[in-house]
Order: sequence, then C-alpha cells, then structure tokens
Amino acid sequence: MGQITVGISEMVLSDTADDVLVTYSLGSCLGLTLYDPIARVGGMIHCMMPLAKTDPAKAEKTPAMFVDSGVTAFLQALFGMGAKKNNIVAKAAGCANVLQQADHFKLGERNFTVLRKIFWKNGILIAAQDVGGAKPRTMYLNMADGRTVIKSRGEESEL
Repeated sequence: MGQITVGISEMVLSDTADDVLVTYSLGSCLGLTLYDPIARVGGMIHCMMPLAKTDPAKAEKTPAMFVDSGVTAFLQALFGMGAKKNNIVAKAAGCANVLQQADHFKLGERNFTVLRKIFWKNGILIAAQDVGGAKPRTMYLNMADGRTVIKSRGEESEL
C-alpha cells in the first residue's frame, strides 16, 4: 500500500509488509508503535491527552485521543489480529515540552506516565523510547520488519 499517515487521535494497524506508518509533529503527544515480529502485525497510535475521564463522551467517540483508552483499544485490536503479548515490541516517542516554557500541566510527562502504568499492569516492556526534551518528532514504522525511525530537526535515528 505504501505510506499511511496516522493523524492526531488516530490509530492504524496493519499486516501488510509494504506499509510504512508515519505520524508527524509529536510534541507533548505520545506516539507509540507496537509490532509482533512473529505474527507480523503491528500499528501506530498518536494520543493527545493522558486520561479519558477528562472527557468521557469524546473518549467513547475517539478513544485514541487519550493514552489510557487509546492504548487499551490498540492492544485489544492488535491481539485480535493474532499478536501475542510476549512478542510485542513497543516503542514510544514524543511526550515533550516543545515550547520550552513552564509547562504547568506537564502534559507530555503525564502522557508517558500513563503509558508506563498501562504497560506495567499488562507486563509489557518498552523496548525503546525517544521521549521528553523540547524537540518535535516524526515517527515511522516499517511493517516489513518492525523498524521504527524518528526524525527530528533534520536528524534521523532508529529506535
């Protein structure tokens, strides 16, 4: 299929080796890739806010907007495609303070904390991460091999 854009508050799953998933402009938002190299399924989610309880109606309509409801839905959908919890390779990016100002809400930090709590409760480890700081990030997931690449300010690195 080619390159598929994952927008803000969206989740995309794939089992097509030719797909490359990409999400742009990760600031305080959480970008997360999950990939099962045995089942060869995976996906990406771009979450804005940590907790669905801040707007339950919106969370019901758009669970991927929130880390807690979105990551839970993401895991369930991936398991539905044949992924096994013990095989999942999880990689996280974003959760920054790109404005470099006093962030009274600590949105990026809270997004990452909620992710870590969900993974801890489910026995899933984060294999790699590029989080925090003050830089915006673009995240790519290559479905052929699960390779996750981060681009930021002209630099590229593999997670």
